[in-house]
Amino acid sequence: MKIGKYMQCTLVSTAALFAGTAMASDWVVRGGLHHIAPSSDNGQAAGMDLDIGSSTRPSLSVTWMANERVGIEVLGAVPFRHKIDLEGLGNVGSTRHLPPTVSVQYHFLPGATVQPYASVGLNYTRFFHTRTTGALSGSKLKLEDSWGLAGQVGVDVPLGERWLVGADVRHMDIDSDVRLDGTKVGKANIDPWAYGLYAGYRF
Repeated sequence: MKIGKYMQCTLVSTAALFAGTAMASDWVVRGGLHHIAPSSDNGQAAGMDLDIGSSTRPSLSVTWMANERVGIEVLGAVPFRHKIDLEGLGNVGSTRHLPPTVSVQYHFLPGATVQPYASVGLNYTRFFHTRTTGALSGSKLKLEDSWGLAGQVGVDVPLGERWLVGADVRHMDIDSDVRLDGTKVGKANIDPWAYGLYAGYRF
């Protein structure tokens, strides 16, 4: 099944969820830090292995709780910055990206002291401010934007009626065509794990 069909199914499911619920029971805003750690195998460019560095930035999510168990979350963050290394050439550039993600969450133990949840959703990654250095100085390096699935497991720990703290782990399918001076030279398979710590407030 193509990503377009996944996106269509997600939109249909989301619309059905809104239509079947007269009013949201809660909004939950979470703010904290996420550490993005790309997979160990980042693909190749011009026949050489790519290595995409990790990055840590502030993040923010907003979740609309349709009921006590099901929520729809939108994730955003301050742009992440990654160094780009090529095998045998060292550091050849850097890029920034924004990873907005829309997910449907399921909360297993609402009302418990510790509240685990999981989600599945769709991620759009936009790359920008891609710059070159070292062996590629003066060349134009571009990473194409990416659509992919995203999964999450997390846990909330309530601190009274409104406040909470928690942590989550996400995995995102991020694959980007790599172009050098307009010519496709490979594909970056970033596919990162994202580790987050946050504080939240329930409205």
